[in-house]
Amino acid sequence: MAVLDIKNLTVTFDTAAGPFTAVDGISLTVSEGEIVAIVGESGSGKSVAMLAVMGLLPPTATVTADHILFQGQDIQHLAPRARRGIIGRDISMIFQEPVASLNPCFTIGFQIREMLAQHTDLDRQGRRARATELLQQVGLDDPTRHLRSLPHQLSGGQCQRVMIAMAIACKPVLLIADEPTTALDVTIQKQILDLLLDIQRQNRMALILITHDMGVVAETAHRVHVQYQGRQMEEASVLDLFENPQHPYTKALLSALPERAMGKRLPTVQDFSEGGVW
Repeated sequence: MAVLDIKNLTVTFDTAAGPFTAVDGISLTVSEGEIVAIVGESGSGKSVAMLAVMGLLPPTATVTADHILFQGQDIQHLAPRARRGIIGRDISMIFQEPVASLNPCFTIGFQIREMLAQHTDLDRQGRRARATELLQQVGLDDPTRHLRSLPHQLSGGQCQRVMIAMAIACKPVLLIADEPTTALDVTIQKQILDLLLDIQRQNRMALILITHDMGVVAETAHRVHVQYQGRQMEEASVLDLFENPQHPYTKALLSALPERAMGKRLPTVQDFSEGGVW
């Protein structure tokens, strides 16, 4: 049975100019231990689709789907309290901006312990010990000092490690990583990516990786969903996608890789479609 099964998900926002459809009928399935990448340019609806699954969109958003099944249960129709019992514990998310995602007014330790208080039965001493263990697990030296630190006292890479620690604290069945390396330099990007993959393998988690970096996709994912303007363009295994992309947009994405440059220029969509028509 799939860990997550989404069918025909649509997200529409109410705006002053009228309804705007950000996600238009996408479907997605993720199995235990599988890494699925969702790729596409900014504005293609990657993050919005996953925030809809998490129930974190504002009231102006209307979310509809034939079903959003998590371990066989349709979570879109759950009462808010029941859904909160799943989100953050069984399904967790690493957000795009680690520094902005942490509360600047509270220490790292307080924020991790608060999350543990919401989703576990650990007592105060147990939460403190678990917070220390989590920071050690994500490779932060001197966890006692970091637990007393405020977010602005940590680097971007350290804040991202804290976000990963919070996301894996309850050993989730499904982890959603939204552009987990975008704001980091190249060296730290690799460290964070390797850390995520190690944790995913150790816990047999299902992992959804939202990214626009096709190089990251090639190194990490099992399957790929390609999105454009809220629609799903193509779904394939990583090998099939890179060796034999079917949709012109997928070909254009792959052509943006430096190693696929054609002479002194990169190929365009017109290079892959007759008369430039998609």
